[in-house]
Amino acid sequence: MNGALPLYRRMLLIRAFEEQVRSLAAGGATPGLVHLYAGQEAVAVGVCAALRQDDMIASHHRGHGHCLAKGMDPKPLMAEILGRRDGSGGGRGGSMHVFDPANGNLGTNGIVGGGVPLAAGAALAARRLGTDRVAVAFFGDGALNQGIVPEVMNMAAVWSLPVLFVCEHNGYGEFTASADVTAGRLVARGEVFGIPSGEVDGMDVLAVRDAALPAIARARAGGGPSFLVCHTWRYSGHHAGDRQDYKESEEDRRWRARDPIPRLAARLGAEGIDDAARDALAAEVAREVAGAVAFARASPEPESSEFAPHVFA
Repeated sequence: MNGALPLYRRMLLIRAFEEQVRSLAAGGATPGLVHLYAGQEAVAVGVCAALRQDDMIASHHRGHGHCLAKGMDPKPLMAEILGRRDGSGGGRGGSMHVFDPANGNLGTNGIVGGGVPLAAGAALAARRLGTDRVAVAFFGDGALNQGIVPEVMNMAAVWSLPVLFVCEHNGYGEFTASADVTAGRLVARGEVFGIPSGEVDGMDVLAVRDAALPAIARARAGGGPSFLVCHTWRYSGHHAGDRQDYKESEEDRRWRARDPIPRLAARLGAEGIDDAARDALAAEVAREVAGAVAFARASPEPESSEFAPHVFA
């Protein structure tokens, strides 16, 4: 249980942040669609707990949780989601184009599977520069049906790149059940290239961390890539306004009964961290998220004159 309390706080932060984003989106404050990470917190937090600050990650369209798990300040993240000048991209990128170089975050990505080659490229660069930095590619189960993913896995295996491929298998690609469009075993996608591959309960942050630690250590020591399939569940639809009519209510109930936050809370309670301590932590997180919302709302929208200098041809 060593070090579990920071993991609990980080999951609380992601959940509270996403609930605020959900509310803001419902009120029309977020330009465009937002894709929420609530329910999947254990994956991002567990994997990032195995990383150093200078290690790199590449995310996907459901990426707020990865940003926060890797250490991003909630204020510029919230400001970017609201399209404000003090956002990480000056309010020009929005939810699907967030980046955080200080914490090794290569960015969220609106292209399905688009972050996978970015992570592999970062891993190649790290090795060519003579560092021991590691990269992680987060992607959903839908990305496994995109041609770029097996191509990159093949290259990573051939070149023994220090990269961890993390599939967040939440059962759905947009509005379609993964089982309806995906043949074979997901974990076999890595095995066929000789990549050490495994599956883990993505609703258990300690299990995810314990699976990621040896994979990251192996990559850092020159042992090449690994592939981890994390079985998890998204609480929102594909985007915040999706009613999820295509999901079975009983299936949803079973997954929510395994919510990663109360699961870890129960373990912390057994270790002597009582309800009062956890309530105080939740209140602290709520203040932090409220501060992020206030910061974002106070930030002005970018001027049209600010766009052209950041366009490259």
